Amino acid sequence: MINPKSEIVNPKSQIGYVVGGSLKDCLRVRLTVPPQQVQEGSFVVIESGGWLFYGLVTDLQLGATDPRFADEQTENRLPAEAARLLHGQTLYTTLEVLPALMLEAGPDPASPDYPAWVAQHPDPGSGRALPVKTVPAHHAPVRLAAKGDIAQIFGKPGGSHFILGVTREQGHEVCVDLGKLVQRSSGIFGATGTGKSFLTRIILAGLIHHNAASVLLFDMHTEYGYDDTSSDTGLRVTGLKSKFPSRVRVVGLGAGTMVRGNAPDFHLEIAESDIGTADIEMLALELNLRETTSATLDMLWHSFGKDWFRQFRQMRVGAMEDYEDPVTGKIKKVPAEDSVAAWANANGANVMAAEALHGKLTRLFNKPYIVEQPAADTVAEIIKALTAGQHVILSFGDFDSDLDYLLVANLLTRRIRQEWERRTNDFRSGKPGCAEPRPLVVAVEEAHKLLNRAMAGQTAFATIAREMRKYYVTLLIIDQRPSQIYDEVMSQLGTRISGWLGDEADIQAVLSGLSGRDALRGMLARLQPKEEVLLLGWGVAMPMPVKSRRYDEKFYRELFADGPAPLTPSQAMKDLGF
Repeated sequence: MINPKSEIVNPKSQIGYVVGGSLKDCLRVRLTVPPQQVQEGSFVVIESGGWLFYGLVTDLQLGATDPRFADEQTENRLPAEAARLLHGQTLYTTLEVLPALMLEAGPDPASPDYPAWVAQHPDPGSGRALPVKTVPAHHAPVRLAAKGDIAQIFGKPGGSHFILGVTREQGHEVCVDLGKLVQRSSGIFGATGTGKSFLTRIILAGLIHHNAASVLLFDMHTEYGYDDTSSDTGLRVTGLKSKFPSRVRVVGLGAGTMVRGNAPDFHLEIAESDIGTADIEMLALELNLRETTSATLDMLWHSFGKDWFRQFRQMRVGAMEDYEDPVTGKIKKVPAEDSVAAWANANGANVMAAEALHGKLTRLFNKPYIVEQPAADTVAEIIKALTAGQHVILSFGDFDSDLDYLLVANLLTRRIRQEWERRTNDFRSGKPGCAEPRPLVVAVEEAHKLLNRAMAGQTAFATIAREMRKYYVTLLIIDQRPSQIYDEVMSQLGTRISGWLGDEADIQAVLSGLSGRDALRGMLARLQPKEEVLLLGWGVAMPMPVKSRRYDEKFYRELFADGPAPLTPSQAMKDLGF
């Protein structure tokens, strides 16, 4: 059991004392050590009135008791020792500290009262830390957080606590609770070239190894399944399939496709009958469809039902045939029986609109992975793998256009969402033989393509973000432009892990809905690209900048040294209140 008193104020470790501030803004701390010993983002502890206040340094400010002392270079006219003493009395540095949590300290371990106190209080890692609702006293001592403080707040490595990185000053391990991470949708963000893909691999490897949930990953750029070469360094990057060969299934899009020279475990083909008219309306921007499209699609559905796509594909545009007028005997040209125009005329549709739609859909008609009758029900195989505790990576390969991504990802996710809803309802109704569903994380690269304001209401993904956690399904969205993701979706994200972002709108999007976002803004903008990330939200007790782990063989040696810690669905849902 970690006891905060064991690492409390030591004159050697004290770095300053509280001189003012408020809950609304930040606490002000007068620094008593050289400012170079403290960084923006430092985790500090304040002891006051039997409580430990945990906070984050958000700014450092130089001050002077009189502006004249700051302006005058006394070291140029006074002896060095005299100048040093004068500086110590007249010049100072102030920290701005964002208070995040408070924890009852308890008696000293050497005190006779300590055993009784321990018996009445649960382990500190069980959630005794509270939101800050008061302030420490004037002159309360402040110190840098020690290893025990980090473990107190972020948990000890092991179980569902997965090491994501270390503190910047002292290298103390900082954990993310994978059990909490999968309970709500989450996001990984970072500008292009900041190591976002490596960070995603680290998180996915943690989820897989620790058995926190099943993972379905839409791998738009085919970089996660098999070994790849880094575009930045030219070095080999280990694929998840290589490290988890029996637990990761790679799916190729289209019959006979190869994925980076490897034969995938499955080949996914889309049945024409699985494509609904709503799927086409979702692609309006990609296909440059007209406003009249909806009316034409409704008529096609009315005419053919689920067979509309095949029937429409087989129609010819502009095909004409001879027709002999039974009265005059004259021969004239009319639309052929199997033409788009003939169908349109027979059903009261606009011929030009119908022919224009057919022309636009040629991009889909020619997709080799869309077939009349798939060789196998690969979607059912994917669902079977996910429910068995395996993990599926859908590699798009050569079909990496936005059109392919939007269509396939939405179709597959919709069916899987329906399956998890059915399984959950069967389980909760007590249907015999129906087990509790396994938690599922749907990981989405280039998330803004599916979850922007225009698309969010038309895809299955926004529904997952809003409603599906009660059905054991959450999202992991991965994106370099979080500002382009619909506000409502961003508001549903529990845990956010962000690398460096240079655009102000993207920074504000990541911090939206979080307390202290103004103080955290500068911290996020000044992260070291490819090395540091900011942890926020549900899966961590308080915001924290860390040096992220490197994705290499050392990472896997350390990962496999830890035994997996299965997360039961019951516990996950109990924690969510269902």
